[in-house]
Amino acid sequence: MAATKSIDTAELPPGPVITQAPMPRALVVLTILTIAGVILGLYMALGYAGTEIEQGDVQRIFYIHMPAFFGAFFAFAATTIGGLFYLRTRNPRWDTLALAGVEVGLVLALINLTTGAIWARPIWNTWWNWDPRLTAEAVMVLTYAAYLMLRAGMENPEQRRRFAAVYGIFAIATAIITLMIPRIVEATIHPVVIAQAENAAANTMAEGGFELAATAGVGAALGINIIIWGMLVPITLIWHRIRLENHADRIRALKMRLMES
Repeated sequence: MAATKSIDTAELPPGPVITQAPMPRALVVLTILTIAGVILGLYMALGYAGTEIEQGDVQRIFYIHMPAFFGAFFAFAATTIGGLFYLRTRNPRWDTLALAGVEVGLVLALINLTTGAIWARPIWNTWWNWDPRLTAEAVMVLTYAAYLMLRAGMENPEQRRRFAAVYGIFAIATAIITLMIPRIVEATIHPVVIAQAENAAANTMAEGGFELAATAGVGAALGINIIIWGMLVPITLIWHRIRLENHADRIRALKMRLMES
């Protein structure tokens, strides 16, 4: 077996040295704010908000559960925007935004599903059932997971970006349906927390709902966590993921130069 030849930097073809760009100051500040925000949100959820009368402490998981879904929706919306602008401009940067949105959105959607299962065990006496809302979110997660798998199976970069752009634009429908089901489907037992009073007639089978004003601090804790998990966390993670993908592109370009030399 032939020995593997090590690559000396002196053997590299002429060209700019590929290094990781320094982190922008705005991203540094945003990262610090996000970390501080998550800590604040946990304090609001675990220490500031009062204990819900009917559900007890298990209700506190809603302060992560619901905001995580809004964060996933925000990230998937970024994927839709990236796809639309890529089809219009053919600029790969929009494709990178779309990819980052899917990856971050999937993480937040899985957090939402996991925390929902933890909450459902004592409230519904089961980790999972095929409630319309849960089923819709499972379909949403599988749809975006398929986005990554199908994208990985296409070698032509231009074809991959076009396909991913179209796929990402239509995939947002699964997130919209998941968001709207508790408000339009009477058979769901999934509660509607925000605007619950207005949707009470359409959500008569809900189990485990709670009123925001019934317990001190619940509304404030939920609102702050929605801002943190619904906006700050996805924006920060998407920005970091874009930087990582840009660095990976530079490494791929370096490999191509080495192969051509």
